[in-house]
Amino acid sequence: MTDLVLYTNPMSRGRIARWMLEEVGIPYRTEILHFGTTMKGDAYKSVNPMGKVPSIMHDKTVVTECAAICAYLADAFPQAGLAPAPAKRADYYRWMFFAAGPLEAAVSNRVLGFEVPKERERMIGYGTYQDVMNTLESAVRANAYIAGDTFSAADVYIGSQLGYGLQFGTIEKRAAFEQYFGRLALREAYQRANDKDNAAAAELQKAE
Repeated sequence: MTDLVLYTNPMSRGRIARWMLEEVGIPYRTEILHFGTTMKGDAYKSVNPMGKVPSIMHDKTVVTECAAICAYLADAFPQAGLAPAPAKRADYYRWMFFAAGPLEAAVSNRVLGFEVPKERERMIGYGTYQDVMNTLESAVRANAYIAGDTFSAADVYIGSQLGYGLQFGTIEKRAAFEQYFGRLALREAYQRANDKDNAAAAELQKAE
């Protein structure tokens, strides 16, 4: 029997991994960790030395980092159909890594109030926040899903970032973004994951 464990906190990027696991459809168990305590404890740091969530353990294999978790699960459970055939993965890889690099960095810097000096824009991988937003907009306009006409793990990763960004104002509310995420939010797996994390968050708040 496969042992699949999600280490998470419902108020974190762990929501991305939860959604991906719900898309995969394989039974898993959840370990809820607390910021600053169990997340930084020795037991969990033996899983992820960064003391950050999410992480997954699949039998004895540990995977950290949201993009890696999404890609790993798509490959580990091919019956879920969440990755294109190897010969057709160019866009899948391109946009998965775009979201893990330029998108994550540009949005995080904007939230922190850091702006790259104009004369140094060529030194940073994402150039400018507007470059990233314009590029992402063109990508989600091109097809129904980020890597073509079929939903994939890349949509889980990019869709999660867009959904969060639109909700909290860290990503511009462009019509193309809202339409793209609107399609994803109708998925049953997304709704199941959201319900589970919302319930877990409510339990944590009650315990405080």
